[in-house]
Amino acid sequence: MNEKNIIVGTIIHGDGYGRKLGFPTINLDRRQFVRSKIKIKLGIYAGWVAIGSSDLLQPAAIVIGPLDAKKLPKLEAHLIGYSGNLYGKKAKIILYQYIRSFTTYTSEAVLKKQIAADIKAINKVLYVYGNNKKR
Repeated sequence: MNEKNIIVGTIIHGDGYGRKLGFPTINLDRRQFVRSKIKIKLGIYAGWVAIGSSDLLQPAAIVIGPLDAKKLPKLEAHLIGYSGNLYGKKAKIILYQYIRSFTTYTSEAVLKKQIAADIKAINKVLYVYGNNKKR
């Protein structure tokens, strides 16, 4: 991975919408991202998250965007299979593969179905990556 695929920041409280949908996310403070001047295509990504100084990588569905009033993207990730409180800790988000762009949904039920499909696709992408890397 090159540095353009890595986003680092402190985990902060978000608006709780992911948790409400059943897919809680970590949200990153964007100050370090802004200083880095990294340009990343907005959308949904497969990747990993490392917390603190750990080398353990948690598979994740990563969301870059949408843009807010300041024209800055939201930076968040659903850590697949993880449950816990990470507020205030440092996180490193590693983008591996772009999955799709943003879409507007007609209902929360349709959005939940799409998130579940995204997670299934992300698990498949990361599984293939892991198996190819072992060879």
